[in-house]
Amino acid sequence: MLRHPRRWRPLLSCGWSALYLLRQHLFTMKLQSPEFQSLFTEGLKGLTELFVREKHELRIAGGAVRDLLNGVKPQDVDFATTATPAQMKDMFQAAGIRMINNKGEKHGTITARLHEENFEITTLRVDVVTDGRHAEVEFTTDWQKDAERRDLTINSMFLGFDGTLFDYFNGYEDLKNKKVRFVGHANQRIQEDYLRILRYFRFYGRIVDVPGDHDPETLEAIAENAKGLAGISGERIWVELKKILAGSHVSHLIQLLYDLGVAPYVGLPTDASLEEFNKVSKNVEGLSPKPMTLLASLFRVQDDVTKLDLRLKISKEEKNLGLFLVKNRKDLFKAADSPDPLKPYQDYIIDVSTTWRAQTHRILEAVFMLKDNLGWDREQAFCWVTGLNVCLWPQCRDPDATMRVCELLKYQGEPGLLVDMQRWSVPPFPVSGHDIRKVGVSSGKEIGALLQQLREQWKRSGYQMGKEELLSYVEKPQAP
Repeated sequence: MLRHPRRWRPLLSCGWSALYLLRQHLFTMKLQSPEFQSLFTEGLKGLTELFVREKHELRIAGGAVRDLLNGVKPQDVDFATTATPAQMKDMFQAAGIRMINNKGEKHGTITARLHEENFEITTLRVDVVTDGRHAEVEFTTDWQKDAERRDLTINSMFLGFDGTLFDYFNGYEDLKNKKVRFVGHANQRIQEDYLRILRYFRFYGRIVDVPGDHDPETLEAIAENAKGLAGISGERIWVELKKILAGSHVSHLIQLLYDLGVAPYVGLPTDASLEEFNKVSKNVEGLSPKPMTLLASLFRVQDDVTKLDLRLKISKEEKNLGLFLVKNRKDLFKAADSPDPLKPYQDYIIDVSTTWRAQTHRILEAVFMLKDNLGWDREQAFCWVTGLNVCLWPQCRDPDATMRVCELLKYQGEPGLLVDMQRWSVPPFPVSGHDIRKVGVSSGKEIGALLQQLREQWKRSGYQMGKEELLSYVEKPQAP
């Protein structure tokens, strides 16, 4: 890589001295990596040629630049340009290029579609008014001013299509040194958007090798502004919190959320079990847990999950997983000194499926009891109930039961049992109420009791007993 720094004199004026100290030079260099070259699809080539022809500057911006400098091909690529939204619209319309999703236009973003690819392009901006959540912006052609409004130095760089890096705030140096710093004053950057507190922790978990090296001014600014997160929507907080939980140094970062007074404003319990969290964070290493699996270790009671949901609007699946883990983490565990340590977990899944199936059975039983009102004879009712049973059986298993048990095994630090559970499939219980009716039992209540007894017998056999063997335990009614 060739470096060509162009140095500026430091400017100390207008109350911006700290920011200008960071603006001592524009650092440039050439990037020519396989990851960078792989971006040049037919769509991107067409896009860059159009901007060159129309004499508008276009560069890769933000996180994609950071990833490329780290030798990673970015999943998403954002673009910045000196062209205004109106100029881009005229340019794309004249070239016959389709534009989609015009919701971002008021913020300066136009999405163009070329060669079956979408390209999100945003006009350079400066923030005029901010309220901690949203910003009113004005368009500019000054790349440095746009960089000034970004949150972290490692996210404030641009990359030209000839491979030239444009770095105004030492982002490349920070990236090499594994440092996460705000652009300019941390206090000012945070007050522009309080969600940047969580973004700081998120990128810290992605960039830093060894936890603990924080700028004291940054931590002070976070503590002073933590209450500003109270005005941020739960959905936005949950997106960032999940990414923190999926990153590195999670025990260190969650401890900081509590030490700096952030936790109460993002839905976390004030009396969290940090000791349990530290233990579980070690248990799940290398097991790719869901964010809720790790977060649940902070909760002492199920009501903590409910309160989190009220604040963050988590999904139903996430809430159910949290409730399940808090309830079962101490009561559902492997069978010690048993040749089949996985069986308690398997029994749980079977029992949950049984509950769902029992509800379906009651529906079928009600239909059969109404056969006379429907004008059906016994044979028609049997056919109808049997067909409905076949349709409903796949639906009467709790589809998330196995997933929840797998997450519990991660929580408990049982990687071996986790592999076994992932290979195991729920066996179908071989006996139905229809089978018992054919033996001669007609009472719905008696059929239900027999089914439960046979299911317990089947579980004790390790799910090995078949229909005929199970039905042999059913006593046939005596003929009158």
